[in-house]
Amino acid sequence: MPTLYLSTFILATPAIVFDLSRSIDLHQISTQQTQERVIAGRMSGLIELEESVTWRAKHFGFFQELTSKITAFEKPNSFTDEIVSGAFKSFEHIHKFELAGKGTNMIDIFSYVSPLGILGKVADYLFLKKYMETLLMKRNLTIKQYAENAGQNLF
Repeated sequence: MPTLYLSTFILATPAIVFDLSRSIDLHQISTQQTQERVIAGRMSGLIELEESVTWRAKHFGFFQELTSKITAFEKPNSFTDEIVSGAFKSFEHIHKFELAGKGTNMIDIFSYVSPLGILGKVADYLFLKKYMETLLMKRNLTIKQYAENAGQNLF
């Protein structure tokens, strides 16, 4: 099972970064390149414990749908979302927010299992793991930009 570990320092409080990280609206801004849009569940605002959201996005030339649910929530320290349905066999994305000086270390731990058995493992090795890492890094950069500049404008 591939696991991605990312750490992003953001010059903002954990509470601000926590809220921006669970913003449906900001998520859509950060994934414009995949035309990601909400089609069911929590449609906007800040997703909460036990809520789910279904996304429709274009990856590898095909539109796909993925539903995830918030399964753990400890404001403003962490939350976890897990797949309910979609292209992955499973995934768990743990979001952590640690005070670091005058800012926050935002930590992502993203573990997933690709579908299609051995073919999925080959895809992981050849391109999927890097693709997922790039998506998360782009998302994190967007969160950082909003937190350090205009974060309060989303709420």
